[in-house]
Amino acid sequence: MIQATPAFGKLRSFLWPIYRHEYRKIIPMMIMLFLICFDYSILRNVKDTIVVTAKSSGAEVIPFIKVWVLLPMAIIFTYIFTKLSNRYSQEKVFYITISFFLVFFALFTFVFYPFREFLHPHQLADSMEYFLPAGFKGFIAMFRNWTFTLFYVVCELWGSTVLSVLFWGFANEVTKLQEARRFYTMLGIASSIAGICAGFAANAVTTGQDWERTLQILIAMIILGGLISIAAFYWLNTRVLIDESFHDLHAPIEKKQKKLSIRESFTYLYNSKYLVCIALLVLCYNLIINLVEIVWKDQLKQLYPSATDYNRYMNYTTSIIGFFASIVSLFMSKLISRFGWTRTALITPVIMLITSAGFFIFMLFRHNIADPIISLTGTTPLAIAALFGAAQVCLSKACKYSVFDSTKEMTFIPLSHECRLKGKAAIDGVGSRLGKSGGSLIHQGLLLFFTTVSVSAPYVGAIVVFVIIAWIAAVRSLGQQFATLVGEQGRKELGEDTVVDELGSPVRT
Repeated sequence: MIQATPAFGKLRSFLWPIYRHEYRKIIPMMIMLFLICFDYSILRNVKDTIVVTAKSSGAEVIPFIKVWVLLPMAIIFTYIFTKLSNRYSQEKVFYITISFFLVFFALFTFVFYPFREFLHPHQLADSMEYFLPAGFKGFIAMFRNWTFTLFYVVCELWGSTVLSVLFWGFANEVTKLQEARRFYTMLGIASSIAGICAGFAANAVTTGQDWERTLQILIAMIILGGLISIAAFYWLNTRVLIDESFHDLHAPIEKKQKKLSIRESFTYLYNSKYLVCIALLVLCYNLIINLVEIVWKDQLKQLYPSATDYNRYMNYTTSIIGFFASIVSLFMSKLISRFGWTRTALITPVIMLITSAGFFIFMLFRHNIADPIISLTGTTPLAIAALFGAAQVCLSKACKYSVFDSTKEMTFIPLSHECRLKGKAAIDGVGSRLGKSGGSLIHQGLLLFFTTVSVSAPYVGAIVVFVIIAWIAAVRSLGQQFATLVGEQGRKELGEDTVVDELGSPVRT
């Protein structure tokens, strides 16, 4: 079989495979995603800096936050999101949710943070340190700096709620399957460039400023980006998405089909092998990235104990992630066209397997090679370990933002409106949190036995390899189901005798 001749020349199909009549839809979507990812890239670095470098804290606080605070908050937030979705249109839910986040960020920066010493129960936390074992240091730090913990959780929820559920849920709703390979390539590039810009912008602000002043400027940038995102979304809904096919975005509840409750959403997820496979992809990615990042951040805290220095290093890492992700995103359309969905989706777990193996092998043997490293490079094994960890994080997240997100979101498009909305909320809203919380539970258990993150690192590495193998199996199963579902839909729309490719485009023999 020979695929139909592409509509663009080679250069345009590589750089800008968008028709002129599609500009009014894709450009505002790219602006929205750029700003949401720009905000998230800054928030991700700021939240880590605040909790890891706080008084009597370190990287070991992160697993406790993700289990004891983030997971319950994610479940509560998913419940609230479901209630809002049942009462209001998808458009209004977007406005309400982003407004909540922006108000909280302003409240934290200009009220909670300046009065942190008054609000934090240091004396009680000191008493807890005296009575509890050393393995509970992270739990005590989470309690001691409770406003920082709350900020960390809300920043994480920005990624799962605003980016994954709201934006990508909206994109899946307004993008046709035949448009996906072109649109999602451009969206992937926009999100990648956002990471580059966020890293450089945050470091430009950090230079010559004390940390509190830096925080105020960064949050002001985030609030401005959020407001512009709302404006772009409003323009799309009032000027572009106005025909009958987008009725579900704007209809009030009495004109819409009754939606599933949150319990029914999870029941539907459990009973659908297709959605279970998508959930496994999300769970495995978040489990692995959480397991590896905590080990890396522990090394980084030892290398950069200052909040400003720590944040600058994280900002540089964010720019590098965006650079690699931009390059991969340029080839996304070609990758899927040439290799199909399954092989493209396998890129992320394979890259994470290779980079994680390199990081943990160095962690295991770094003391044996300390003398040669010092003599050859003039630096310490700790600095090299942080560099290996940064390389793992950069490549893993670059694949995530370019390949993983695009291939995962494509699998939602063939589903019904109801299934897309509630299934996606359950998978991205709570499924990702279960992955991160599962990794945090593993770290907590290991910390109780081994006390420090560094000592438990070999066991973390073994678990990572096992999870990646399960991830690869889930990708292969989902790929078969996705191809079958797309083929059935393509034949219904184009005729029983039509042959379609893995993304629903007609092909000829």
